[in-house]
Amino acid sequence: MPDTAGSTGRTPETHVIDFRAAEQLLAARDPRGAVKLLDQVIAAHPENTAARLLRARAFFAAAQLRPAELEFTVVLEREPDNAFAHFALARTYERQGRGDQAKRHFRLAAALDPNPQYLKAARFES
Repeated sequence: MPDTAGSTGRTPETHVIDFRAAEQLLAARDPRGAVKLLDQVIAAHPENTAARLLRARAFFAAAQLRPAELEFTVVLEREPDNAFAHFALARTYERQGRGDQAKRHFRLAAALDPNPQYLKAARFES
């Protein structure tokens, strides 16, 4: 019988537990701990967009802006209508001093979702 848990002994259930634990770590302001757990989840399930979005948020919270940018970009390749991912990518660009790219994604976020925070960041009047 094949080993469905792989060489790490991890199962789909433990990946769900790791994902939930990573959410808790991020909420508790431990983004690096969250990234460590999510690395394992994504290695086993690279198609998991929710895990990639959470890891992007953790990278951002840890001020690891280039990895955050890459993860948000992967999420948007898979879900181009994800307003939050556009907004978060814009914030990432903003923190990197890349205002033109940030403005584009702020506006995309606001166009996809009229969330007041997105609309304010989009600065459509300017």
